[in-house]
Amino acid sequence: MVCGSYVQGNTGLTTPFAKGRRRGIIDGIDVIEFDLDYGNHMGFAQRIGVFAKFAFASIGIALREPADIVFATTTPLTAGIPGIFARWLRRRPFVFEVRDLWPELPKAMGVITNPFVLWLMSVLEWTSYRSADRLVGLSPGIVEGIAARGVNDARIAMVPNGCDLDLFAGTADAWRPEGVRDDQLLAIFTGTHGPANGLDAVLDAAAMLKQHGRDDIRIAFVGQGRDKPALQKRASDQDLENVLFLDPVPKTQLAGLMAGADIGLQVLRNVPAFYYGTSPNKFFDYIAAGLPVLNNYPGWLAQLITENNCGFAVPADDPSAFADALIAAADDRDDLLLKGEQARQLAKTAFARELLAKKWVGWVTGSNGS
Repeated sequence: MVCGSYVQGNTGLTTPFAKGRRRGIIDGIDVIEFDLDYGNHMGFAQRIGVFAKFAFASIGIALREPADIVFATTTPLTAGIPGIFARWLRRRPFVFEVRDLWPELPKAMGVITNPFVLWLMSVLEWTSYRSADRLVGLSPGIVEGIAARGVNDARIAMVPNGCDLDLFAGTADAWRPEGVRDDQLLAIFTGTHGPANGLDAVLDAAAMLKQHGRDDIRIAFVGQGRDKPALQKRASDQDLENVLFLDPVPKTQLAGLMAGADIGLQVLRNVPAFYYGTSPNKFFDYIAAGLPVLNNYPGWLAQLITENNCGFAVPADDPSAFADALIAAADDRDDLLLKGEQARQLAKTAFARELLAKKWVGWVTGSNGS
């Protein structure tokens, strides 16, 4: 497994870096880690630089190391470059997992506007898809996006993110942030505080809750990102005492927070490309923990929530509906518990990691008859 470094991550390797890399066996996996720091605080140009360095450093490994299959996973799209080289220069089977559609998502968000850069990314996308023997898409829209580039449906499978039931449905000690009472509804958002998340929508709802005098509802943001300082300033300026900001916590502690919370917030900017083209980790963590989910944009996750009665799907850009959903959750705790049970049932029957792992391995190796 080849990876870079991450501000919040830890590969388990402790030896010093030599010539920009280090290597060791972690849990039976041969890990090569590049000394390439990456974090959500980085600007676009910094990220592109790290992505390019990682891709080109990985080419040599893909061409030299023994391998039966070369597997690459986005984002970014440049992660496919070593797989392309291994496929055509070493004739190794190449499996490409697409977690976000590039350049479609950056273009839709306005992050990348340069026509030449978009063209280069489109060429890389086409080359990656056409080079891969098999492709994995994490959502219905991603699968459709791959097929739209002329890839035969027989080479594409959908395997979404899975639910870690061992961690989130386990016996973690429940806890709540300081100052949140047991009788208050606790809604949590866990993840990146960045432009894609559109977290001002949550503050809009928090302001409405304040207007309604709903002191029985608290919203906690857990994580970091480029937009966090601005969100904190807005909450302070508007005296939104119903909003708390927490530092990132390890997954083991996060499981305890989810056990102590009442509802999870699945929030994204109102960008149509997100509706069917994303597979957010936090949604699957929420339902694994038995948390009902409040989702604020249309698409396949909103449909899942509605069909399985495991939360609330509210219209995009509608702070009144967002606030009303939280009020409904606070006012009918029996129904909220039922939605939580339905969420955990969905996690177990459709998104358990064990089930999806078997599907993934069968698809990648061809042992499922494909």
